[in-house]
Amino acid sequence: MSKKNQHVVPHGNDWAVKGAGNAKATRVLDTQAEAIQFAREIARNQKSELLIHNEKGQIRARDSYGNDPCPPKG
Repeated sequence: MSKKNQHVVPHGNDWAVKGAGNAKATRVLDTQAEAIQFAREIARNQKSELLIHNEKGQIRARDSYGNDPCPPKG
């Protein structure tokens, strides 16, 4: 499985998990919470980023499970 950032995006009345650059959804789930949980597992396994979009498609949150481009200082 290649390392791809995972996106949680609106999909009609449901929520989809999509790998970056993929046209098709990896999975479509009923709620955003279910989609986030599913996508988080993929991102952890692939050591990639999780990007969570709001109902309008704008990124509202992101989590890094790999090489963080902005690691915490201190």
